[in-house]
Amino acid sequence: MKKRLLKVLSINLLLLLLLISYYYLNKYFHIGIPCLFYKITSFKCPGCGITRMLFSILKLDFKSAFFYNPVVFILLPFLSFYILYQEYIYITKQNNKLKIPNFIYYLIIFVLIIFGILRNII
Repeated sequence: MKKRLLKVLSINLLLLLLLISYYYLNKYFHIGIPCLFYKITSFKCPGCGITRMLFSILKLDFKSAFFYNPVVFILLPFLSFYILYQEYIYITKQNNKLKIPNFIYYLIIFVLIIFGILRNII
């Protein structure tokens, strides 16, 4: 159990350090990952604004974070809970994984597609 806990903590810490490093690279050196969909089509994809949203969350500016990508901002707590629960199951070696019905995945994809269309029309 200790090995699994250390593994999960180290992966989470590494991801957090990568996010913070990317934030400072972007802030001081203007190094960022461009959206290829936007560069090619000049339309915003459903994921456009996620980087700025995450940076705003790091600065605890939740209002700006919401406006950068409202749908992903709303889905983020649910995704975070799901990931944390799966990590807990992995650490404790339990077999009762959280089963999410397929229609939830389809619903999320549908909402993201509708959001991607509406954000370019409005």
